[in-house]
Amino acid sequence: MDKRVHAVQRMQDHVEASLDGEITMAALAAASGFSPWYSYRLFRQYTGLTPADYVRRLRLSRSALRLRDEKCSVTDAAFDLGFGSVEGYQRAFRREFGCNPGEYARNPVPVPLFIAYGVKFRELGRRHMGKQDIRNVFIQVVHKPERRLLLKRGKKAKDYFAYCEEVGCDIWGLLKSVKGLGEPMGLWLPEKLRRAGTSVYVQGVEVARDYAGPVPEGLDMVRLPAADYLMFQGEPFREEDYCAAIEAVQEAMDRYEPSVTGYKWDDGNPRMQLEPIGKRGYIELRAVKSVKRR
Repeated sequence: MDKRVHAVQRMQDHVEASLDGEITMAALAAASGFSPWYSYRLFRQYTGLTPADYVRRLRLSRSALRLRDEKCSVTDAAFDLGFGSVEGYQRAFRREFGCNPGEYARNPVPVPLFIAYGVKFRELGRRHMGKQDIRNVFIQVVHKPERRLLLKRGKKAKDYFAYCEEVGCDIWGLLKSVKGLGEPMGLWLPEKLRRAGTSVYVQGVEVARDYAGPVPEGLDMVRLPAADYLMFQGEPFREEDYCAAIEAVQEAMDRYEPSVTGYKWDDGNPRMQLEPIGKRGYIELRAVKSVKRR
């Protein structure tokens, strides 16, 4: 991979590790291995943002999650995430999300969180990375109660890459801001949950069946019935090998015969994939029904 991509990735990693402290251009340049001037150019070229804008947006998004989940004060959110004053933090928060942090803490509505995608993963894209050396895929039954799904539909997408081309990757930030039953996910919808002219593959987040929060413009809400799922989880993998890790788990799922555990596939419910995170392994879920014994 291009050494410039690795340099920008090292700068992103430094930002992630230093988000609650001081982040200087000199430190970013030291991480990249290039001059401050050239490091600045590379960072802007590959992320689309200046280092200062990147850090500001990431800090604001992390502070929003703290306000939503930890019920911390606006003052703590401001200073813990490296802002110099509460007033400056409040102004920046309003410009980013359209509300002030105090209002948001009292009533967390969906907002477009900034997701800091690593540039090396963008460069990998669809590139085939070879077989991932995964010796074990762990399988367990997961029961999901009746719930709703807040989702963004695409047009013709059948997988993640096509979906991002149609919808863009920023939708993940909006979904992540919703305090749902779990993390956002990618899903392959059965025919009954699709609308004419929309994609099989979507991204969404599960929420309680009595969810009464706002539905952001452009998103839909559908009901999901209670169902059992087989969850397939691969071994931890190197982050740059995420494509191969996904393929290994999906191949194991395709070969698996659920009748050996008293189930059959239930393709009337969506198939789900969680965000590939190397330290936990890739996870995908497919619905099943019990096989009635005579």
